[in-house]
Amino acid sequence: MVSHTFEIASQAELADLAPQIVVALKDSLVLFKGEMGAGKTTLIKSLCKALGVKDEVSSPTFSLVNEYQGAKGEQIFHFDWYRLEDESEAWDMGWEDYLDRGDYLFMEWPEKISTLIPPDFALIEIEVTSAESRIIRLSHHHE
Repeated sequence: MVSHTFEIASQAELADLAPQIVVALKDSLVLFKGEMGAGKTTLIKSLCKALGVKDEVSSPTFSLVNEYQGAKGEQIFHFDWYRLEDESEAWDMGWEDYLDRGDYLFMEWPEKISTLIPPDFALIEIEVTSAESRIIRLSHHHE
């Protein structure tokens, strides 16, 4: 199931790794899993930069979603469900409309809306192996 595994010695290496991950992505919906502080937001920032986003990329922890535009005009939505109390909040903000667009949807804390995730997605799991090093696994899930 895991299609790519990447090892980095420091989070600074994410900038060099991000273009490889973008090439390996086959899905526009990308779920990010990892413990608090694993580097999910840092990786998403690097992916957005690799896609040509010029704006400052930040965590949407309080707004739930931030929107960016890539170099080729593609829309990139960065969701952070950490503070979500109930899945209905995702519906209330129009989650279903985002799914229908076909844009990149980068999602932190997907377990908060597990029953609302469609069957086709990419999963990026970040495993902390030391204070700075990480193992990043990319897998594609299709029904």
